[in-house]
Amino acid sequence: LPPRWADNFSAAGCSGKEEHSFQHPFLQAVGMFLGEFSCLGVFYLLVWRDRRRPEPSMAPSQPFSPLLFLPPALCDMTGTSIMYVALNMTSASSFQMLRGSVIIFTGLLSVAFLGRKLELSQWLGILVTIVGLVVVGLADLHSSHDQKHNLSQVITGDLLIVMAQVIVAIQMVLEEKFVYKHDVHPLRAVGTEGFFGFIILALLLLPMYYIPAGSFSGNPRRTLEDALDAFCQVGHQPLIALALLGNISSIAFFNFAGISVTKEISATTRMVLDSLRTLVIWAVSLAVGWETFHGLEILGFGVLLVGAALYNGLHRPLLACLPRNTDEAGTVAEREGLLRGESPAINSE
Repeated sequence: LPPRWADNFSAAGCSGKEEHSFQHPFLQAVGMFLGEFSCLGVFYLLVWRDRRRPEPSMAPSQPFSPLLFLPPALCDMTGTSIMYVALNMTSASSFQMLRGSVIIFTGLLSVAFLGRKLELSQWLGILVTIVGLVVVGLADLHSSHDQKHNLSQVITGDLLIVMAQVIVAIQMVLEEKFVYKHDVHPLRAVGTEGFFGFIILALLLLPMYYIPAGSFSGNPRRTLEDALDAFCQVGHQPLIALALLGNISSIAFFNFAGISVTKEISATTRMVLDSLRTLVIWAVSLAVGWETFHGLEILGFGVLLVGAALYNGLHRPLLACLPRNTDEAGTVAEREGLLRGESPAINSE
């Protein structure tokens, strides 16, 4: 919601003459990584406080190379940047719903590269999710909620979101294969990825200032990114700074909470919470007038919810309530990770 709020602002740039929309996806991605990077400072603060206690409670982590986080950070940087570009082209609710396609690519990649064996219900969940994505896409095509963008922009935005989920799925596989086995503290994991992403993307803002992007760009110079124009717009409209700070703080909290809660709750609980997040985004977008109600979105969201439920094993406790003989296999499978039913990316935005 904060990035979408920032995108809706219009302010004069460095020329100080004509107002234009605040469309700086790569700069907002830098802010996201800054939020993740801040988790590293909180981690070392907690370590310092813990060591001052008579009996430290934080277990020392296994030795590992911070460079292990570089490949996932590169995937996160690429996927996040693509999604922020797409957010300028489609609605916030469609953006959130289409991100559900990550289970398709995560499931397929986990089978190919991690040797996972998906159950029949998980394959069925993937197929249902594909149907849900088609319905959400049709809702975007027929919806009149977004008058700012033409049909080609909406289609491009939706395709970019789905494309970004392929990169997010690769990130999940890399984390599962190389990172999780070291039992790194959640704050340290998020902060280290944020450090690499912040440094690399901040440096890339320099060449982006000169790379022409044509109609794909939203800044007056028509370059890939114009950070100077963004700062000038913030100076003319201080509320943009508030939206950017909201993005940074929400990302920091979301990533830490997401990776911490994953170890304590089942896939079912996490899926319900994530569905509530989608509903909140949709409700707020409707309330503030960023989009209008469309019946196909309800159908699409419902189908996506069923697909996620099948993939994460929500049907197992429901079947267990029926008067039939069951064993504990459903409970075990229900707690599998997203790669096998539950494990999320270290930073799923």
